Amino acid sequence: MLEVLVTGGAGFIGSNLVLDLQERGHRVTVIDNLSSGINSNLKDFNGDFVEGDLSTLKEFDFNFDTIFHLAAITDPRYRNDREIYEKNVNGFKLMLDLARRNNARLVYASTANLYGNGPIPMRESQRKKIITAYGKSKLKMDEIASTHFRKMHIVGLRYFNVFGSREANKGRSTSMIYNLYERMKLEKRPRLFKFGEQKRDHIYINDVVNATIKALEAPSGVYNVGTGISTSFNQVIALMNETLGTDLSPEYFDMPYNSKTYQANTQADTSLAEKKLGFRAKYSLAEGIKEYIRLLEGNV
Repeated sequence: MLEVLVTGGAGFIGSNLVLDLQERGHRVTVIDNLSSGINSNLKDFNGDFVEGDLSTLKEFDFNFDTIFHLAAITDPRYRNDREIYEKNVNGFKLMLDLARRNNARLVYASTANLYGNGPIPMRESQRKKIITAYGKSKLKMDEIASTHFRKMHIVGLRYFNVFGSREANKGRSTSMIYNLYERMKLEKRPRLFKFGEQKRDHIYINDVVNATIKALEAPSGVYNVGTGISTSFNQVIALMNETLGTDLSPEYFDMPYNSKTYQANTQADTSLAEKKLGFRAKYSLAEGIKEYIRLLEGNV
């Protein structure tokens, strides 16, 4: 049995990870300031919950052998670039220090956002194309982590476009799949930026949790967590229509963002993750959408 700390454990990925770890029989403590997480995500959690900032951990006896660090400001369009950078980087430094002093394994969330509009499929080693302060903060975390690969167990996971249960509270950062479902279930035409050919590597939450746990046994490093398949928003709508039994055509509108800061396409190169992390996504996009919609509609 592991003694596990999950930061950001009331958030989307964090809460799914927490409940999976609990089901596996591990003892889990969650810390979350509830700035984007929500208590209802942990309604089935029976471990310890600490509401507060990461600095709160200084007040506790540290007895964890494993840390999953998911706490962060994750909205790429957050109002204050300096705040998002400093909070994300400083929070990571605090967790890194705690892990090193207590000989704990550290797994943390990075992001595919740091690839920007670089070439696809996106490889871990390619030149980064920073387009947001969020991506900049995560790249800095990866750079800091790389200086400790030979000193400790530390793994960064560059999550691609995750969708699934317990994401509803994320507001404008919810997945395209959730946003489309919210309209299409009401038989409203789905809305897309012109002309719906932007592509994403959509990965289901169950696969992401699996990859995150596998990181405990992987060599120290930074790995992509995606499916390796890129799907256009138009194709997603076709899958949603098929699953929902609707026939709704897209309504296209002008891009409201600066094209230089909008990530038009994502697709993971998964070869390193398959080799070193031992991870390959099990869910196809169609399977993930079908299971997710069943859960959203309570048909499970």
